[in-house]
Amino acid sequence: MTTLATQVSIAQALTTVTPDGLPFHFTAYDGSATGPADSPIHMHLATERGLSYVLTAPGDLGLVRAYVMGDLEITGVHPANPYEFMRMMLNQVHFERPTPAEALRIVRGLGWSHLKPPPPPPQEHLPRWRRTFEGLRHSKTRDKAAIHHHYDVSNTFYEWILGPSMTYTCAVYPTADATLEEAQYEKYDLVARKLDLKPGQRLLDVGCGWGGMVRHAAREYGVQALGVTLSAEQAEWATQAIKREGLEALAEVRYLDYRDVPERDFDAISSIGLTEHIGIRNYPTYFGFLLDRLRPGGRLLNHSITRPDNHHRSTGAFIDRYIFPDGELIGSGHIIAEAQNAGFEVRHSENLREHYALTLAAWSQNLLTHWDEAVAEVDPATAKIWGLYLAACRVGFERNNTQLHQFLAAKLDTDANAHFPLRPTWLS
Repeated sequence: MTTLATQVSIAQALTTVTPDGLPFHFTAYDGSATGPADSPIHMHLATERGLSYVLTAPGDLGLVRAYVMGDLEITGVHPANPYEFMRMMLNQVHFERPTPAEALRIVRGLGWSHLKPPPPPPQEHLPRWRRTFEGLRHSKTRDKAAIHHHYDVSNTFYEWILGPSMTYTCAVYPTADATLEEAQYEKYDLVARKLDLKPGQRLLDVGCGWGGMVRHAAREYGVQALGVTLSAEQAEWATQAIKREGLEALAEVRYLDYRDVPERDFDAISSIGLTEHIGIRNYPTYFGFLLDRLRPGGRLLNHSITRPDNHHRSTGAFIDRYIFPDGELIGSGHIIAEAQNAGFEVRHSENLREHYALTLAAWSQNLLTHWDEAVAEVDPATAKIWGLYLAACRVGFERNNTQLHQFLAAKLDTDANAHFPLRPTWLS
């Protein structure tokens, strides 16, 4: 430990940047402490390396690095579901940027040696400025690399978290006490009803994941369904699931960029959780492509995470480096406007924000239930990242930092006929 650490303790430095105090107990390797000692949740900064992580990457990135590497310990919650800790951090902890003079005093007191950045955890993706070797942002090559980083972790690992449906998008809870599987079935069925799917029709599902919508449409509605995904592991799992269910005559999943789908004149297109990955600047091309692939009178159902406003801002460092590299979010108003500008007539929109909070809570419970199996399948650090990510996102939806919107749109025929009933039929 540096001899200068006694001049400014770690707890004193933390108090400077959290003037409202902490709702949990904090201790550090230098013996300092702050926050209520009787709190059931305890954060402990265990090493000098952990301090270097925090000082060299202020904000969520430094804290996550220290936590992933084991230098920042959190007790009182399970790493599979640190929801109560994340709720405290996001709802009750207010960080205030120190003045230049305060920052200088803190660094001097803690020791200049802590400004040398330690190597980041191996699970961390490169910063955006270093991803150029993968191609331009949202090029086909770079999008494939980003999808590989998040989705090709392990199909078995995803099975422990997602459950039998293998569905990694917001469920729709018909009742508050519905199971996750019931809610995921309802989500797929709601999409099918909004699209007014009928036997013999053709459906394109872009960003199809493990093929849940493709199999639902084929099995429940007799639809000829094609799904495409940039994850090779998802495509392989989905193909095997189609075979297990005997749906080969109706359902197909390809390992393919949606921009390379050659077929046209689909009766319906579903996009469930893809919009977040394509880039805001690419919306005109995205919606233009989907419009071109629909027959006149065809429908589009777009399901995506959104912001509660339409101001463009970068995704947080934790999400960008560990979860969704190059992911971008914007408000539903902006997305709908781009769909309209491309030529779609938007007929209906709804916000399912509360449903995503419930979905994330169920995934966290699954990870907790299967923690030992999940850790064995990947590694403890990766499992911890997922526990933190699911809990933080749950709080985000509860706080209205993020929303989930579905909107339904139509491609008008030459007579401007949307081929819609006078009132919605999917609610009956």
